[in-house]
Amino acid sequence: MDEMKQMILNYVKKEYLEEDDDREVTETTPLISGGIVDSFSMVSLKRFLEKIQHPDSRCRCLPRGFR
Repeated sequence: MDEMKQMILNYVKKEYLEEDDDREVTETTPLISGGIVDSFSMVSLKRFLEKIQHPDSRCRCLPRGFR
């Protein structure tokens, strides 16, 4: 797994899972339908992704990527 993916997974686990939550979060885990991220926390996640996005990247944070 590359460094960027690991950084995002670590952020999601730290920010959105309770300490005693034993769910496994991977790069394919549906964050919204899985109950990990709600509409309010989506804003902070999007801001985090914008901060770490490479300046030359054409990637956009689209809703379909979060299911």
